Amino acid sequence: MIILAIETSCDDTGIAILEIRNSKLEILSDIVSSQVKLHKKYGGVYPFLAKREHQKNLPMVLKKAVDRAKNPKIDFLAVTVGPGLEPCLWTGINFALALAKKINLPLVPVNHVEAHILANFINERPKSFPAVCLVVSGGHTQLILMKNVGKYKILGETRDDAAGECFDKTARILGLVYPGGPEIAKEAAKHDRQKDKYHIELPRPMIYQKNYDFSFSGLKTAVLYDFKSRGAKTRKSKEYIREMCSEIQQTAIDVLIRKTLKAAKDFRVKAVILGGGVAANKELREQLKRKIGKEMPHTIYYMPDRKYCTDNGLMTAVAAYYHGTEKTKNWKKIEASANLKIGEYL
Repeated sequence: MIILAIETSCDDTGIAILEIRNSKLEILSDIVSSQVKLHKKYGGVYPFLAKREHQKNLPMVLKKAVDRAKNPKIDFLAVTVGPGLEPCLWTGINFALALAKKINLPLVPVNHVEAHILANFINERPKSFPAVCLVVSGGHTQLILMKNVGKYKILGETRDDAAGECFDKTARILGLVYPGGPEIAKEAAKHDRQKDKYHIELPRPMIYQKNYDFSFSGLKTAVLYDFKSRGAKTRKSKEYIREMCSEIQQTAIDVLIRKTLKAAKDFRVKAVILGGGVAANKELREQLKRKIGKEMPHTIYYMPDRKYCTDNGLMTAVAAYYHGTEKTKNWKKIEASANLKIGEYL
């Protein structure tokens, strides 16, 4: 069985072709065209500009994916239908619909958040349930209880800014370029927290509350107030930028890890699963691993390969594989849903 999957939920145009042979997944091609350079000058993603780029990129990305896979015989198609930016989602859906009709194949709608979770299971089937999933990206920060593939319950989510969104906004305050997450991580890596000069202490929003929700808008505001309280010379100094980036990153990590471990203990899970663009953050990956090893040593920890943390067609293909054509819908009923919840498939 061979799946061709299309991903256009935000600003990455992704198409992957995945072959399943004897229950083993083989990646025939995985092509992603990034729009980061285009949106960098605006400090964020403009949906209709991203839509235009998807329209331009999709035919080229498709050709590259098919050529790299050596013109395989496709059995069914998959496409991300939500959540995401609606103009971008519709571009991928309309392209997939046209392709499905042209070659007369089934089309499977895929939930983007679930795809981030299932990106962990390219080489093995998920089998350790229940599991707590931390999905953290520019648009999502959620804790999800996973009872099996397709069976999810949202335990908590951000009440305002997502963690990745907070990184973007605080990076902009500090004069760093978009996307903010990688820039903050890069600057933080240059700082030795044992040698703090400015002794910056940011609040850990909602960290001790008994729920599983998050809030990162207050962190952004705290960074802004601290930044404005400094003199012009300090604000421009490398030492201040690096120390502030280190504190921003560690603040977010502290909250994410504490909430995740609380949920994992409360629900006595067998596994913790990490996913989403911010899952590429080296410190988050390593610190979560250490905390689980220390506090829940018998719990399995899954984190995707860093290249599969950001949006890509492969994770869409993997999600489609685990559901198969059971989720195939009438072509006319497949539509974009910007606020689609995990477990919903339209």
